[in-house]
Amino acid sequence: MKISIKTIIGRFITDPPHSKYKFLRLNPKGKLLDVGCGNVTPFKIKSKFPDIFYTGIDICDYNQQMSNLDEYIITTPDEFADTIMNMSAEFDMVISSHNLEHCNDREKTLLAMVKVLKVGGYLYLAFPSENSVNFPNRKGCLNYYDDPTHKDLPPNFDEIIKTLEANNLKIIFAKKSYKPFCERIIGFLLERKSKQKGEIKDGTWSYWGFVSVIWAKKIENK
Repeated sequence: MKISIKTIIGRFITDPPHSKYKFLRLNPKGKLLDVGCGNVTPFKIKSKFPDIFYTGIDICDYNQQMSNLDEYIITTPDEFADTIMNMSAEFDMVISSHNLEHCNDREKTLLAMVKVLKVGGYLYLAFPSENSVNFPNRKGCLNYYDDPTHKDLPPNFDEIIKTLEANNLKIIFAKKSYKPFCERIIGFLLERKSKQKGEIKDGTWSYWGFVSVIWAKKIENK
């Protein structure tokens, strides 16, 4: 069977090392909490991992396909962290992909995610890097302030690491400016077109290192 160059590039773009989908392979049949689950994320995840029990929480129905959620919670921005904190379930995995920068109370939301994660469970965080405030403006968001729903400054990477470690999470992987090699090369090749068009292309985020990524594991309280 022949595989096109476009297909190969697509695989690198959608599933690079330490991506959200690589993370989910740590427990492909576990209970997952997706914090900020809009934009067809449940469909994408359940298509790849049908045995995961998927719980999503968000503040509105944003581009959602309801049939792919096992459990779905809608709350308000002011009650977002408290809603997570009050969950009784313990999750095998918690993911927060481009959510913290939208939260009214980032620290409380982070602590809530830690609380509902069971011992031995895994946490995935992805959010705009602190350097993104200095990046050029492009449609699709390259500079942090290109997205008017981003609050204040980008999340503080070092403070998040300290908070996780202080709450019995062991850092497995952490990059303040995540630049997976193959995506970065693709971004480099398309950078001229991205600049000319003034919009994000495949690999642009990796070329610039727009995203900070953290994987952590909850350990026993010493």
